[in-house]
Amino acid sequence: MEIFLLTMALLVMIGASNVIQRLIPFVPVPIIQIGLGIAAAYMPFVHHVPFEPELFFVLFIAPLLFNDGKITPREELWRLRSPILLLALGLVFATVLLVGPFIHWLIPAIPLSAAFALAAILSPTDAVAVGSISGRAKLPGGILRLLEGEALMNDASGLVAFNFAIAATVTGYFSITHAAGSFIVIALGGLAVGAALGFAAVWLRVWLRRWGMEDITVHMLILILTPFLIFLAAEHLHVSGILAVVAAGVVHAVERDRMGPSTIRLNVVSDSTWSVILFCLNGLVFMLLGFEIPAVITKIWEDPNYHNGQVIGYIFAITALLLALRFVWVWASDRRWKPALLTALSGVRGAVTLAGAFSIPLLLGDGSPFPERSLILFICAGVILLTLVIASVFLPLLTREPGAAPKVGAEAAAKEAERRARIKVLEAGLSTVQAEMREDNQAAALAIKADYAQRLQELRIGLAADTESRSAVVPLRLEALEAERRLAREWLADGRITPQLEEAFQSSLNRVELALTNRFKLLAALLYGLFIRLFTKRGRLRKARLKAERVKEEYKDLKQAAIGASIERLRELEGEYSPDLIQAMLGHYREMALRLRGDRFGRGETGTAAERRELEQKAVQAERNEIQRLFEEGGIDRKLAAKLRVYVNYREASLHENEQLGTHAAH
Repeated sequence: MEIFLLTMALLVMIGASNVIQRLIPFVPVPIIQIGLGIAAAYMPFVHHVPFEPELFFVLFIAPLLFNDGKITPREELWRLRSPILLLALGLVFATVLLVGPFIHWLIPAIPLSAAFALAAILSPTDAVAVGSISGRAKLPGGILRLLEGEALMNDASGLVAFNFAIAATVTGYFSITHAAGSFIVIALGGLAVGAALGFAAVWLRVWLRRWGMEDITVHMLILILTPFLIFLAAEHLHVSGILAVVAAGVVHAVERDRMGPSTIRLNVVSDSTWSVILFCLNGLVFMLLGFEIPAVITKIWEDPNYHNGQVIGYIFAITALLLALRFVWVWASDRRWKPALLTALSGVRGAVTLAGAFSIPLLLGDGSPFPERSLILFICAGVILLTLVIASVFLPLLTREPGAAPKVGAEAAAKEAERRARIKVLEAGLSTVQAEMREDNQAAALAIKADYAQRLQELRIGLAADTESRSAVVPLRLEALEAERRLAREWLADGRITPQLEEAFQSSLNRVELALTNRFKLLAALLYGLFIRLFTKRGRLRKARLKAERVKEEYKDLKQAAIGASIERLRELEGEYSPDLIQAMLGHYREMALRLRGDRFGRGETGTAAERRELEQKAVQAERNEIQRLFEEGGIDRKLAAKLRVYVNYREASLHENEQLGTHAAH
């Protein structure tokens, strides 16, 4: 019951942390969650449960890193393999070798081997914390990819170095050759075991599908259990469970790319389910971190052997050395101070550090207490909090764009960024349909292009509405209508259309203008027209004449040419109105042109189902490729990329369902 109450309290606080963050958006969610975790530790109905590092790794670290392996771009990881390895391996060992002796010199009560262990457990960075901060800091894409790749690898290297240092402290024996050989076996073995078991899990799901087992629940259960089972299996074989789940995640990403449309529904359910799981796990990591901090601090704070101010000084000195070493290490390979500074400040320590510290044994091999264990835990907690605060304060300042307003509505800015990204993604799909359009699939292509144009129009109007008032929209729309009127008068003067057709065309434009300028006049005009048509012979004759005129091809020719004239006029006005507003109006007229052309070409048909399905699949894949390109180039962050992929997945699922309905209807 105690564990249940604790879990419920923490989950409620995770939801509350997001609400609080809306009220104080300048404070990152991890800091709020740590604060709420500290508050939970003092709640009378929440009992303290002993922290178990082994359970923490398998319950939290395994699924989080498995998901990171699935969504981290493999091409980008391979391209950045050298700097990632320099940070994940080189910097970790440099930290152990340089910071360890410094800690022993600063605090002689901590033996050298234990100081090495403390330096090792302080070396891994926390990708979850960096990801939370990067949403506010807007880190460049290359730096963000580098940090994510480093976090996937340095947990394993830091923990292996930590375990060897702890073993040396407990037993009093250490061999550098044995440690190096063991590290290679543990790392490579973890990668091999993870890849093999990942392929086995994929093969199991494929085998179930071949036997007709398409139950989404069963497949999701396999996906959820995969990281836990692989982590436990790797640890049982005495290899790195962390690297094993990362490798398994990469294998599942490859499998997902290859399976394609056959797993659309599973991908949609998987994205939704994992988003909830990861939201809870990420929050619980920081809540538990805050939950453990009071007990860690109290032991040192109440111990008369420690001077509180001096202990806090230890934390600041060790943190300063960690950041300085990180800055010098990155600068030495890149020779650019700002990227090096951003990378250094992004080296936030987190849950892995505290979990490793709690795994320090209470006793040495001879039965004596582990030296300064409470102080080591206190230093770890302090470094975690200090690096998180430093990153939260300085990264947004250093990444603020020159000339930007000091405070812009975060929600409005995020909404605008999402709209612009969705426009780019849809434009990529539209370009693919345009490139694939041939004579035999023209009807299907025009129908799909019209759908894309409509979605783009909706996004552009929303974007324009955020930057332009209605008083700016109406004059631009009236300019376009006037261009249509002029063209109709020119065609009448040239004898290309009849006076009746010109009158009908001008009447339709009048109704549009009334809707834009005065809705009450529009309503009156419509009522008057209805009265004329119903109660006068002139109205009935005029209705019949106009109906005959409208079905003629001349009307379609006139409207097509009028649309072209409106587009030309809008382009002439590009310097006088905002680009967003111009693009929104251009999209409106292009959509009308596509629908008019498609109706004329296909007489209402949209091509065969096979033609349309092929074009839609190519367009959807182009959208996915554009999302990946934007993500790799730093145009969007991981969170927005995942959101855009969900949009694409849902739409693809709808297309698939419509196809199935059409197939069943045909039978």
